[in-house]
Amino acid sequence: MPVTLEEVDHARWTAEEQVRTDLSRIYHDAPVERLPRSPDAFVREHLEHGGVFCCALFNDRLLAAVRIIKQAEVWWLSHFCVRKTTRRRGVGSRLLILIAETAHDQGAVLRTEASQLHLEDQLLLARLGYKLEANGSYFELNPLASGGCQ
Repeated sequence: MPVTLEEVDHARWTAEEQVRTDLSRIYHDAPVERLPRSPDAFVREHLEHGGVFCCALFNDRLLAAVRIIKQAEVWWLSHFCVRKTTRRRGVGSRLLILIAETAHDQGAVLRTEASQLHLEDQLLLARLGYKLEANGSYFELNPLASGGCQ
């Protein structure tokens, strides 16, 4: 499924009703235990505090999203979710690859806390080239050193 990367910040979320609808649908599809609060509050609060979501776009609809906190040369990824209707079609993998390419272009390293990941998420990250750091606290992909996801 050919998807493109779309970054959603607070301004875009406020201006575009379809973006609000799509992000709401993505996170309403997430298992309840994966979100710290209601899906709509989670999205709104993250964006209001300066965060962004990197999303997979297909046919003018957002199908998957990853919460991103950018700190200098490190982007922290969390709360990765794909719409139920498009799971198991490569959308999530493609989104993570596109994020790695963008991080490479901007000189950033990608990290995600290991304690928040279910086994299937850890396996996906390992397949895409992320490495568990020696202390086991986070997975990291350095697209500058590895050339991005494999």
